[in-house]
Amino acid sequence: MNQEQWTKVDTYIADQLVPQDAALTQAQADSVAAGLPTISVSAAQGKFLHLLAQMQNSRRILEMGTLGGYSTIWLARALQPGGKLISLEIEPKHATVARANVARAGLEKTVDIRLGAALDSLKILASEKGEPFDFIFIDADKTNIPEYVLGALKLSRSGTVIVVDNVVRKGKLCDPASDDASVQGVRRLHDLLATEPRISATTVQTVGAKGYDGFTLIRVK
Repeated sequence: MNQEQWTKVDTYIADQLVPQDAALTQAQADSVAAGLPTISVSAAQGKFLHLLAQMQNSRRILEMGTLGGYSTIWLARALQPGGKLISLEIEPKHATVARANVARAGLEKTVDIRLGAALDSLKILASEKGEPFDFIFIDADKTNIPEYVLGALKLSRSGTVIVVDNVVRKGKLCDPASDDASVQGVRRLHDLLATEPRISATTVQTVGAKGYDGFTLIRVK
């Protein structure tokens, strides 16, 4: 098995089960045209997040790492009527592209894209004392992942689901000697998950169009 095969299978899955519409397709195209990194979730992963958020009957969703808004659109479409999605993005260019993509999808009144470092934005959200989030998707830099999860816990309720993307790092997750800061970040995440009494979690390895990686699924007790 290799990347070519994984991509073929992902293409088959998307063709069969994940119909794309103009808003999603153009969001990807405009992100590429603007020179954004090609690191957004795949179509199958986008629908996976959408289904998880729907299963939660989500009225409030938090996303860390907006990029071009592709996953944002998938998640916002899973909200219950009157729901709200807040997405945190540190790069002004990314936020500009994402806002345009979200508006094209007709979700500009549903989605609030906040510019700034996620750790700072999390503190602001906590100070606002809003309703807890039902679903949280973390797809930001991996060096601060444990801190993002701890921040997310402050904004959660019993039953909140948290998904953290890109945690296997092509298998380097299990390498304690890695000098990659992202690898060490996801290892610290697993150290936290192993000892944090407020949550139950597991990590699943994945292969597909985005290569070999995986995600962590967390449920707040």
